Amino acid sequence: MTEILTPRLRLRRWEDDDLVPMAEIHADPEVMRWVGDGRPRNLEETADAIERWEEEWDEEGFGLFAVELLGSGELAGFAGLSVPHFLPEVLPAVEIGWRLGRPFWGQGYASEAAHASLEFALQDRGLDRVVSICRPQNQASENVMRKLGMTPCLDTVHPAHGHPLRVFEIDLTEYQG
Repeated sequence: MTEILTPRLRLRRWEDDDLVPMAEIHADPEVMRWVGDGRPRNLEETADAIERWEEEWDEEGFGLFAVELLGSGELAGFAGLSVPHFLPEVLPAVEIGWRLGRPFWGQGYASEAAHASLEFALQDRGLDRVVSICRPQNQASENVMRKLGMTPCLDTVHPAHGHPLRVFEIDLTEYQG
């Protein structure tokens, strides 16, 4: 089982008990405003998403980790790697992403989990380049990307939803951690 420990977090594969807390995160309009069409997701949609994330682990050898707080065992959200099929113009690519519940914002958890995911991409999976994609107005995510050493490489439009997107990238062959 793939697991990464950071000073405050456990990044691990998904468990059955993660469904309800992740659905609560997905039900929050503030969390979801920058995701896809911006609408909250329900329990069934969250279950489908977790199933897809686990399938990607099986197919690609990487995926989105459940992010758990070490101190309390609470599910904070996810962080990890995925193939951004929704944006064909950047393929082939692996995207680093994260989504945390609002109570976990502003405490450095996204940066900590994303940093661990980059280390995983480089050291465990041998990837040489990773991208990250967000809406230009999502300053919190852009700040995490910049902390990781990522730089903007493309401004484009979401093919399904029509809103602007900014793609960041990092060359992991030069990554210093």
